[in-house]
Amino acid sequence: MLGYLGPTGTFSHQAAIEWSRGGEELKEFPTIYSAIRAVDAGITDKAIVPIENSIEGSINTTLDTLAFDVDLYITGEYVLHVSQNLMVKKGTKAEDIKVITSHPQAIGQSSKMLSGKFSDTPIEFADSTASAAKRAEESDGEVACIGSPNLADIYNLEILIPDCGDAHNNSTRFVIIEKQPCLNVSNHDKTSIAFTLENKPGSLYKALELFAESKLNMTKIESRPVKTELGTYIFFIDLDGNIDDATIYFALDRLKQNTEFYKFLGSYHY
Repeated sequence: MLGYLGPTGTFSHQAAIEWSRGGEELKEFPTIYSAIRAVDAGITDKAIVPIENSIEGSINTTLDTLAFDVDLYITGEYVLHVSQNLMVKKGTKAEDIKVITSHPQAIGQSSKMLSGKFSDTPIEFADSTASAAKRAEESDGEVACIGSPNLADIYNLEILIPDCGDAHNNSTRFVIIEKQPCLNVSNHDKTSIAFTLENKPGSLYKALELFAESKLNMTKIESRPVKTELGTYIFFIDLDGNIDDATIYFALDRLKQNTEFYKFLGSYHY
């Protein structure tokens, strides 16, 4: 069973369908956090959750939950092209719209269209693009929503402005979360880790120097505040390669010995 951020019609739902190709029973959850915790509790075998968007950046809930709240592993990833669309109840015109609603990510990814064509229209955030579409469907035509084109079919809406996102190369990276690490090794793998360092000059430089000395390629580095203390950060790093590779294994082992907190998040094909 594969958990995902619901309700039906969200980009997470679309990613779950495309990644599983009908081979998994799908179960929706109201939040990213609850989808991940469901794996931890054994309610689902795995979950597919967003971790990074090419426009808005990292999904902080996913990073924080994996780092602090559960002992789970990333076992795969799936990149979904995101097409945002302004949708309304059928028969509604642009001048009829009094409110535009959607998930904060969808709103942020459509900022140019909103500031240009609807600069005076109030924006209201929703828990998901699907709940925004449901609100538009149930409205008297004064509520518009932003989301994926399949929401128009699900909620009987009309696409007023197609592909209204700021960038046409907008993509969201999803990761698969499971209780056990992926044991399959390929020549196209990625390794993800999280760690904190002692708060003193040069500590991050020394940590990154290990990767340079080992000729390891970092594909991403991200920092997030550790919520227990102001000025202390946790670093998330993605590396090319699998931890089964001796070079990566020993480099990460050396890193682990010089951190205050270290967590292996998984090696997986991408």
